[in-house]
Order: sequence, then C-alpha cells, then structure tokens
Amino acid sequence: MILARDVSVYYGQEAILQDINLEIQAGEFVLITGPSGCGKSTLAYVLSGLIPASISARFTGLVEVNGLNTQNCELQEMAQQAGIVWQNPSSQLFHLRVEDEVAFGPRNLGLDEEEVNRRTDWALKATALEELREQRPAELSGGQKQCVAIASILAMQPKVLILDEPTASLDVPNTHRVLETLKSLRKKHGVTIVILEHRLADVARLASRLILMDKGHIISDGHPDEILMNETLQKKLGMRRRSDEPQDAWETLIEESVQNTNGSEPLLNLENVSTGYNHHKVIQDINLSIYPGDFLALVGNNGAGKSTLGLVAAGLLKPLAGQVLFSNGARPHPGLDVAMLFQNPVDQLFTDSVDEEVAFGPRNYERFISGRHEEILQEADLLKLRKNRPMMLSAGQQQRTALAACLGLQPRLLILDEPTLGQDWGHLQRLMDYLLQLNRQGSAILLISHDYKLVHHYAHRIYLMKNGRIHRKGQFERSDMKASRSIINDPEGGNYETFNA
Repeated sequence: MILARDVSVYYGQEAILQDINLEIQAGEFVLITGPSGCGKSTLAYVLSGLIPASISARFTGLVEVNGLNTQNCELQEMAQQAGIVWQNPSSQLFHLRVEDEVAFGPRNLGLDEEEVNRRTDWALKATALEELREQRPAELSGGQKQCVAIASILAMQPKVLILDEPTASLDVPNTHRVLETLKSLRKKHGVTIVILEHRLADVARLASRLILMDKGHIISDGHPDEILMNETLQKKLGMRRRSDEPQDAWETLIEESVQNTNGSEPLLNLENVSTGYNHHKVIQDINLSIYPGDFLALVGNNGAGKSTLGLVAAGLLKPLAGQVLFSNGARPHPGLDVAMLFQNPVDQLFTDSVDEEVAFGPRNYERFISGRHEEILQEADLLKLRKNRPMMLSAGQQQRTALAACLGLQPRLLILDEPTLGQDWGHLQRLMDYLLQLNRQGSAILLISHDYKLVHHYAHRIYLMKNGRIHRKGQFERSDMKASRSIINDPEGGNYETFNA
C-alpha cells in the first residue's frame, strides 16, 4: 500500500528526513512516535503526497501510495488514496458550517448529492458531531475542531488515513470514539491507518506495528509491546511509559476539599463571570479565586468552556456579566500580570527567529535580562534553534517557543491551554519541572488539559467544568483510587503514581 525508498527531505539546508525506507501493507494500523522535532509530521506530509506537491521542500527518493508515484500524481487524485488530518485542525477548516466542512471533500469528488449526504451523516455520527452540524467551526473548542477535521477526511473515505496527533486536544470520550471509529474503518473497510502520536497508551492497544523515529531516521520498527518495553529507549527519547490511564469520569477522580489559602490575598478573582461569543454564553456564573503559588488544573470534556475561562482570566476576553479583578483591584494586564499559552502556538508567533520571539516582550517593556533569557531558552531546549524561523519549526518546538515567550515577562499568573501538543514526555516534563520551580517561588499556574498524567503529576487542585460552569473542585481522590494506583520509578526522572485500570 505504501512504499518509501531512500527518502530524504530538506527545508533549506536542514535535513528533516534522512534515508527513510519504509513499507506499510494494506490494512495495517501503524503508530509512529518519537521526540518532538524528530520528523514525524514531515514523514506524514511525504506519505500523503503534500510533499512535494504543495509544501515547499527539497525531496529525494521514491514514495508510492497504492501504486501511484507521489511525484507524478495530481494532488486531487492522491487525496482519494491518502487523507491527512493535521496537528492544527484550524489550518484545514474554512467553511461557515460544520456540515458544509464535512461535505466539502465528497462534493468536490463529483459524487451525487445522495452519496455526499450519506457520507456526511456517517462521518458526523462517527465523530459525535451530529448536534453541531449547524455550528460555525471557528466558534468550536479546540477538541471539537479536531473532530470536525477528522470527520472531513473520513467523509472522503481514503484508502490510507494519516492522523497527526489526533488525540492531543480530545477528552476521553472523544478519544475513545475516534479510536473505535478507526478500528472499525480498518476492520470493516480495510482502511490503512497511520497515526503519529505521543500519548501512546490507547493507540498502542490498537496498533499492529510501531515505528520509532529520532533525528530524521527510523531507529526501530516492530510490535508495540516489544518497543515500549525497552526502558533504555524510553529514557533516551523521552517516551511516555505505556501505563493505563483511568477510564473513569473526572467526577470519580476528584475529591472535594476546602482550598487552603494560608491567609493570603487572591492574585486574581473571577466574580459571577459569564461570557462567550456573539452574545452567546459559553461560561456562566463562574466564581474562581487564584492565589500566589497556586498550581490549578482546569479539566472537562470538549466544549465545556475551559479555553474561554482561560481567555477571560487572561484579560483577553471581556465578560458579558460579572468582573475579573487582579490583586490591585484593576483588570489584569495581559502579558505582564497574566500570560497565556494558546492551544495553537502559531497564533502568537510573529518574529523571524526563536531568539527574537522569546526576547520580544521583555525588550518591548524594557525588562530584558540576558541571563534569564538564556535560562529560558535552555529549559525550553531552544538554544540550538534560536536562529531558526518559528514557522519552520515542528508543532512541539513552536509550542515551546510560545511558552518561552510567555515566561520572558515573568508573569505572576501563567495559563497553559493544552500544552501537550507536539510534546514528548521528556520535553514536557522538563518544561513543567521548570514551571514548578517558578511556582514554588510564588508564580501561579492554571493548567488546562485533558492529560491525566500531567494533571496528576503537577496540579495541586482541580476544577472540573461542565456545560460552562464549574461543576466540582478539589484534589485527586485518594481513598477509592488507592487500590488501583501503584508507585513506579519513572525512567524519565523521579517517582510518580500511575493508574492500573
């Protein structure tokens, strides 16, 4: 089904892929993983024909998909053979309604309207989007946009489906729904599935094969169990341990408790806040106090209002009702009092180099300190990339660049909206441990995430959102979960509790 021979890809003078040789048989379910920046996404572009057809890069070697040479095949013909869902779903969404977005591909294949409607309905149902078919994609949450992007490719019914981190922004129900859909596509329709992913637990159970990449090379290719049991590779490449995450709802994992403020004054207060878009309320009657030294996690299913709460707390979205007050009684000053890392890092990158990006805010406010600048670049593992253009980086590297730029102004509150995009556990843990140091020095952190391991490993307190409201607050439940947890020695560094469901 897929054949790659002696494939190398260069962006400018930089080699991203080197001498890739790969065969994937029809009906295989292949998981590709590796450290951030190892070349996974570029490999996906090559296998889908986007390189060399539409992405500017120097390409050598041979790639065939279902017998078609990607260098000689028209892109519209290749789209019926291999469909790709990108890391950033917003980059492939452009219609004003979800239904039109999903129907666009089949309609452009020249199918009759009955078949277009049948495929659209099937893809919407498979991704649980039926109730959102009239919604504007631009107004959906990050996870919902991911589902729309997946549905739009599913509706094309390609023979090969390539997904670049499809679960990064999805809650547990949607993750399971998407993976079950992929499982069904393979079993019932013989679709070849290729997934690029850092969160391995759920996907590895379905994959028949795992390909491990590093620095543009394939370094291991075999059964997932065989590769993921190699602790040397786990430690070297910052791979997540293949541990079971809890399958229970957040409600059963959170034990309600009283917040200990140690008598300090709140850093930020949200009082009866309601807000949304186009006069439509997304969050309602939110009361939340964040104190110096807090490390809070905001969790909940896609569309619950987490990102909207983050935007209003950062002073980037005005409340329709209620008020947001900083410690001095004024509205927070974005960037200085509160900084926010967006789900899509491209939205906040605009300079010509990583070095300029990280230094821009401090220099603009005359707060640049050379030593601190170097420290941030080092902790974000960006020293070797400091001269690179941000738009030429991998998604994970872009995410680290945007976060480093936020840290440069030393905000008293840092909001992280799904910081796991494109991040292997090694890079993610290194950054989070650095943030933990800042947190212990008094900086407050609000983490918005679906990632159980990340929340459990770092957050002191958890707020669960449902339907735009704070539904539950407390800590990870200790008594009922005790029997299902075990303490393990994490090869990525330190001890932590893992779930054995």
